[in-house]
Amino acid sequence: MTQTSRPTPSEIRAYRAANPKMRERDIAAQLGISEAALVAAECGLTSIRIDGSANRFLERAAELGEVMALTRNESAVHEKIGVFENITPGKHASIVLGENIDLRIFPGAWAHGFAVTKTDGDDVRRSLQFFDKQGTAVHKVHLRPATNLDAYHSIVEAFRLDDQSQDFVPEIKLESIAETVPVDVATLRDEWSKMTDTHQFHGLLRKLKVGRREALQSVGEDYAWKLQPEAVEAMLREAARIEVPIMCFVGNHGIIQIHSGPVANIQTMGPWLNIMDPTLHLHLRSDHLAEIWAVRKPTADGHVTSLEALDAKGDMVIQFFGKRKEGFAEREEWRAVMENLARLDITEAA
Repeated sequence: MTQTSRPTPSEIRAYRAANPKMRERDIAAQLGISEAALVAAECGLTSIRIDGSANRFLERAAELGEVMALTRNESAVHEKIGVFENITPGKHASIVLGENIDLRIFPGAWAHGFAVTKTDGDDVRRSLQFFDKQGTAVHKVHLRPATNLDAYHSIVEAFRLDDQSQDFVPEIKLESIAETVPVDVATLRDEWSKMTDTHQFHGLLRKLKVGRREALQSVGEDYAWKLQPEAVEAMLREAARIEVPIMCFVGNHGIIQIHSGPVANIQTMGPWLNIMDPTLHLHLRSDHLAEIWAVRKPTADGHVTSLEALDAKGDMVIQFFGKRKEGFAEREEWRAVMENLARLDITEAA
């Protein structure tokens, strides 16, 4: 939309009031605005503009005590209940290594922040919400009954900006087209075989100028094989049945949020595949998953196996590993779960 065609803050609030049960992301999509514009329209009413710096927030986050941390992308929502602890800030990447809240944060993507208060009768829900320069949500922190409310108010007061405008003008994002080259399968397989840590995979793709999907499609079935569309649900139900702990990664360009541990309560509702456990709520749009891969990567401790689900653009939606500590081999139970998942025949995928 152009500057002149965007709805005004009062128009945004009127549409929201007329559609009280509609989700915020859906309202923003209907109006052709960002979610940050939706929140900004409430400044002076239910929201307050605050400093959106990731590392400044991390300096104070532990004071809040128990919260719910929410990270999402277009197809998955990852919610973890816990505390911010073992925080290591960095210019390009910051880390939170709490028992329940486990984050890899990329501060350069964080630009705008809001403190949001929603009231429904006697129910008051408070949150800190962070967005990128275009107004897309990066991370949200929702208060819980056990949250230190005084710490929350202190943080909001300290982070409050002089600018409390209800207008939100997104920064134009210049779309960059990643340079890629035809896949040299022999080189790809050679570099793949030399990995000693799964974290080297991103560097491998950059070095060879190969996209993730292209690499998975080209490397060969000894390293990556396609799975049937129901593979994620099948994996989760089997992991829950045998009580094997897993790692579940959901992220966007500003953050990756990780669950490490068992899963138990697996539910489906329409296209949504859900985990509804005490400290983890996961909501996954299974109909958005265009390709599901089992991927085998070499490490110094033997190969490890992941389940990687991509959307139609080839972007990662969600990733799963078996839980393990560095220096230890992959759990045999997890490996068996992955290798027993139904494969997608090449002729079916064609």
